Amino acid sequence: MTDRMWPRASLRRVALIGVHLLGVLASSMTASAQELKDVQDPSSPLTLKSRGSFIVGGESVMQTPAQLSSFTGQPLDSGGHVTVNQLYVEYMVPVADNGVPVVMLHGATLSGKSYDTTPDGRMGWYEYFVRQGHPVYVPDQVSRARSGVDIATYNEVRAGVQPVSALPNFWRFPDELVWTQFRFGLTFGTAFPDGQFPVEAVDDLSRQAIPDFNTVLPTPNPNIAAMANLAAQVNGAVLLGHSQTGSLPLDAALANPNAVKAAVLVEPGGCRSTRWTDEEIATLATKPILVVFGDNLDAQTGTIVSWRAQYNDCQAFIARVNAAGGAAEMLHPPDLGIRGNSHMIMQDRNSHEIADLILQWIGRNIQAGSAESR
Repeated sequence: MTDRMWPRASLRRVALIGVHLLGVLASSMTASAQELKDVQDPSSPLTLKSRGSFIVGGESVMQTPAQLSSFTGQPLDSGGHVTVNQLYVEYMVPVADNGVPVVMLHGATLSGKSYDTTPDGRMGWYEYFVRQGHPVYVPDQVSRARSGVDIATYNEVRAGVQPVSALPNFWRFPDELVWTQFRFGLTFGTAFPDGQFPVEAVDDLSRQAIPDFNTVLPTPNPNIAAMANLAAQVNGAVLLGHSQTGSLPLDAALANPNAVKAAVLVEPGGCRSTRWTDEEIATLATKPILVVFGDNLDAQTGTIVSWRAQYNDCQAFIARVNAAGGAAEMLHPPDLGIRGNSHMIMQDRNSHEIADLILQWIGRNIQAGSAESR
């Protein structure tokens, strides 16, 4: 990593923030809730050409009375059609629309809220990227939040059509595990001394969490086609994924290479370095790829996940892509003297500094089309 690639003059140094032991309790009865008054007002107005929402993909399927159930909890007299596997997307397009569109997809047990106002009330990446001239599209994963979930199997089990063992594995992270899994600290309630996540507002991250229903999804994962479809609808986009969906932009790039301008993999759960075929690597080598990992990668997570192993896997992936003539890079803030970033890097105190590094990379690697061409 050289100063030429990541200009030090552009980095805003963030002072190390000493964090004392926090008496954080898991009970929501003692949690301090974020309120409207806690949201920080920006120093200048946000001027938009447009904002809105739409749905990508989805398929109408016929379901049985047992699969549908009803508001009474009893099966309907007859079956009917419902739409499943659709992707909800909200967006903002700035008046100064001079940047390539960016799509931001969230990770496990979360929604598009990950990129909006941070738990401690600061501007999230969603608005920040828009203010830098980029149209930004923020979906909720298929099977999550406003995209909805197919409840057919759950209702069949409830109606006795299928055994209890057929229930999909719906799950959430407990607050105690989040501390170590997301690298806020070595143990629950004790933050890393140089940690960047605003742990005083960690309860508000917990309030953003929702059940993860990805185990109900068919194969292939419909989020892949939906993301490729979305990129095509905006005439080409940078796809940014995080954690569970960290490497999904690569799948979407293979599904529709013409629609994906670049891929940004933020703290992915691995880059599948040995699983791609040589032909797939050759296709991915035609796209600029940036992988982003925070700090404290050697800390124990409390699960089978090793973030150091994921980082190493992504370095191996980068090497394969570049050996095929590609342009893949690792952005590891500690290499630049920026310490303490967590797994939730888009919500860390220095999240705008990290965003600037990503925006600089986009500017160096992607030629944005004119607004008229989009």
